[in-house]
Amino acid sequence: MSAQHPEIRPEQSIELLKQLHILTRDGKLNQDSRRKLKQVYHLYQFIEPLLAEALAARPDIQLVDHGAGKSYLGFILYDLFFKQHAPAGRIHGIETRDELVMSSRRLADKLGFSGGMRFHNLSVAESIGSDRLPGRIDVVTALHACNTATDDAIRFALEKQARFIVLVPCCQAEVAAVLRKNKQQALRNPLAELWRHPIHTREFGSHATNVLRCLQLESHGYQLSVTELVGWEHSMKNELIIASYRDLPRRRAAERLRTMLQTLGLEELEGRFFAGDTAEDHDAPDGER
Repeated sequence: MSAQHPEIRPEQSIELLKQLHILTRDGKLNQDSRRKLKQVYHLYQFIEPLLAEALAARPDIQLVDHGAGKSYLGFILYDLFFKQHAPAGRIHGIETRDELVMSSRRLADKLGFSGGMRFHNLSVAESIGSDRLPGRIDVVTALHACNTATDDAIRFALEKQARFIVLVPCCQAEVAAVLRKNKQQALRNPLAELWRHPIHTREFGSHATNVLRCLQLESHGYQLSVTELVGWEHSMKNELIIASYRDLPRRRAAERLRTMLQTLGLEELEGRFFAGDTAEDHDAPDGER
């Protein structure tokens, strides 16, 4: 089958691709499914080296996928990486829609993946304190987790001291709503022209949200890579944020995060975009802060 479709990885389960409707029942690829496969593999290329690094530290790596939906990503990651390289590891899919949780469980049983995959009917916020999940998580993913669910996934990752965080942020109206509410007062500052018009309020709010998220992660010691998820044609939201914990100096990012919140009139969101503890930066050389 792989020889017939060279774009399919040789270690990939053909049955899985059929169950995910990436392949037709008779094993064929149409234009839409070929594009979907390309998208999934493109994302896998970013995540695979993170999993390899986590695996080098411990064999029983734990990955949590927030807003898992039909768990396309989780199944692909298990099939291509965990099954062969990390049999002691586990993938946890977090999803609020019970029917999707149940269908994912059935598919994992059918494919023999249930030993390494778990699916939980929880919101991202609920998962932070849930005893169904391990205390330590190595990798956290959140692809198109709507509104503040991406921020909840960040909070979850920080609580669990995740080594890696992979985000494809979705719409988040919270920042835009606060910008809109405080617009008249903010217009005293010429910078507020960036979001004076309603369409700009929405667009700037979305951009500012992701900038604040990046500064927040940097203020907790993470190294950031921000790029475009090329080929994600089905969504306009194709920004990819990869955070790797490197215990970096945090003070400068924390200060810039607070300054941005103040400059934009978003002080009330400090609880959402909370900075890390900068105490350990006291002895860092000035050039590193």
